[in-house]
Amino acid sequence: MKLFYIGLIALLFLAACGQKKKEAAAAKTDTYYTCSMHPQIMEHKPGKCPICHMALIPVKNGHQKSGDLELSAQQIQLGNIRVDTIKSGSIGDEMILNATLSIDQTRIEAVSARVMGRIERLYFKNLGDYVPKGAKIVELYSEELNTAKQEYITAIEQKKVLDNSLIDFDRLIQGAKNKLKLWGMSEGQIIQLAKTRKSGPTTTLFSTVNGFVTSLDVTEGGYVGEGGIIMRLADLSSLWAEAQLYASQQSSVNAKTVANVSFPDIPGKLVSGKIDFQNPEISPDSRINLIRVSVPNPGNQLKPGMSAYVTIQNQETTSSLSLPVDAVLRDSKGASVWIKTGNNIFRNKMVTIGVENDQRIQIKSGLQTGDVVVISGAYLINSEFIFKNGADPMAGMKM
Repeated sequence: MKLFYIGLIALLFLAACGQKKKEAAAAKTDTYYTCSMHPQIMEHKPGKCPICHMALIPVKNGHQKSGDLELSAQQIQLGNIRVDTIKSGSIGDEMILNATLSIDQTRIEAVSARVMGRIERLYFKNLGDYVPKGAKIVELYSEELNTAKQEYITAIEQKKVLDNSLIDFDRLIQGAKNKLKLWGMSEGQIIQLAKTRKSGPTTTLFSTVNGFVTSLDVTEGGYVGEGGIIMRLADLSSLWAEAQLYASQQSSVNAKTVANVSFPDIPGKLVSGKIDFQNPEISPDSRINLIRVSVPNPGNQLKPGMSAYVTIQNQETTSSLSLPVDAVLRDSKGASVWIKTGNNIFRNKMVTIGVENDQRIQIKSGLQTGDVVVISGAYLINSEFIFKNGADPMAGMKM
């Protein structure tokens, strides 16, 4: 019986050794099998994909360096991945930025109530309504204003009756008149009040500026306090074209830089101007800066929210390494490209970019003449790397 157990243990030991030899042999193989449509499938032997049932394709394993990505010929074909050899050349003398038109904040005026009261009638009730200068905006019921109007009428009547007394009625009248002006009544309203000597329960307030209603802060039947905002009016005769550029492009922009603004919704319209504002602080998360160009808008043909292109004119043509714009991947960490390092093997590399136009972008550093760079399908390669490795290829990279 003892011999039986000894023999059984020996057989189990030999079986375990055989299994370890098989696993070691499988680990030494330099080929695994995957699906071109589902690269997460990795097998040690030929077969079919359990998802789409396509035949698995062999892929070499174990020869690529850390950070490299190897693709199969089918993946390269399906992803339309194309490469080109980087070379020196002229990139041109302009950089095109996407922009959006917005309201010039310096041209927004707040129409306020100078005395407390209740809004009996609101003449403009919709955002976007145009309010001409001098137009009626509200009918205001105010006890204080009504009392001041009555004081003005009384001073006028007393002067007529007691003009020869020691009281300076002209001074009283002027003081009452100044109070009415201070609380929002116009010169014409005060003249009419002195002429009729009749004070109604409400007072009409007029707009002192013209513009489009961008906000309404009161409603009919509601109360407004002294200094409370009734509405805000925007003058759209000039707009801002706001564009974003990367920190690496800042050296191409200054206060004297000429900018041309065009509009995809209005073909043929072109406005020239200078950069009025450049944000002094760059967002540390996006590494993006804001620039602003004032755009004249006679006839209000342009509308806030419309798209625009801001073309920055450089002082001279830039001659350096350049790539197609689609070859460069950009995010908050910086810019990078994918270069080909071997047969179907690609590696991500950070670069410093400069000026660009609608087709090409300048590469200031990170590459050299002769590097083979992915010019089509870079985003697909990036996604494949993240999928396989669970991390962004730019994580932890430095120039």
